[in-house]
Amino acid sequence: MPRTALPEYVPLAEVIRSGMRESVHYGAVVGLSASGRVAHARGPVHQPMFPRSAAKPFQALAMLRAGAPLAGTSLAIAAGSHGGEDFHAAEAERILTAAGLTPDALGCPADVPGGKSARLAFLRAGREPERLLMNCSGKHAGMLAACVRQGWSTEDYLDPAHPLQVLVRETIEDVCEEPVAHTAVDGCGAPQLAVTLAGLARGLWRMRTAPRDSHERAVVDAMSSHPEYVSGTDRTDTELMTRLPGLVSKVGADGVLLLGAATGETVAVKISDGDAEGRARTLVALDALRTLGVDVSPVQDRLRVDVLGGGAPVGEVRPV
Repeated sequence: MPRTALPEYVPLAEVIRSGMRESVHYGAVVGLSASGRVAHARGPVHQPMFPRSAAKPFQALAMLRAGAPLAGTSLAIAAGSHGGEDFHAAEAERILTAAGLTPDALGCPADVPGGKSARLAFLRAGREPERLLMNCSGKHAGMLAACVRQGWSTEDYLDPAHPLQVLVRETIEDVCEEPVAHTAVDGCGAPQLAVTLAGLARGLWRMRTAPRDSHERAVVDAMSSHPEYVSGTDRTDTELMTRLPGLVSKVGADGVLLLGAATGETVAVKISDGDAEGRARTLVALDALRTLGVDVSPVQDRLRVDVLGGGAPVGEVRPV
């Protein structure tokens, strides 16, 4: 199997404990100006990487191009990574029902809620994992709706050679303005397509600045208007889009975050260690938006993360 050298990531955030640097998060960050020009770049922003769920807005765009009848909350959840709350499962099932399908058609694995409160309620109720609760079920329901609309098969809709996935690839190459560098299998079973970090940012910028009556704008407008369906209660995307009206925010696994300001400035971040605790990517992305001139004062508190000792703050995680 082909292997590539690890890109030369750079320090993006440092962990300070009691006045001493304890650790460093490496990665890459790129920022586009309102006109789409690369105005801020650190690290290998032109090397291929997996956007993971940060690619969902592009996948949702492909669904619309295939004729999927998605709008409002259904379009937001199709582009989202929801927390598995009851209203998320209900919306994903509604998309399936409208297409004449049941949850059994979903190709994503069964899972438990990702949101803390929803997961606690789930465990207390003694429930079993369900496909509808998997964070990508909205995306999968939208993909299936697109297949039904086009008359394409639904049993193999996750095959990279399936007409829907071919359209997804073409859509990503279109908006990101570069060829897909590698195809893998994502955590939900769908094809995952590698592009550069700069290409990822460019794709969202093109959607954010597209005409108001376009499919591109329909996706990002649905996301910013219904953030709770993109993410869920007490989750990063929901918080950022709620506190910064007009912002588009999409987290991706393994340290990815994609932000698009209402005025067009766009930032993409990749934390190379995967940022398992989620403590680096948000502050790095917001710091980059601030560097581009975007007012992030409503979320000023997210530009640092407390480091605790004995239950009290003894340091911080901060941008380098």
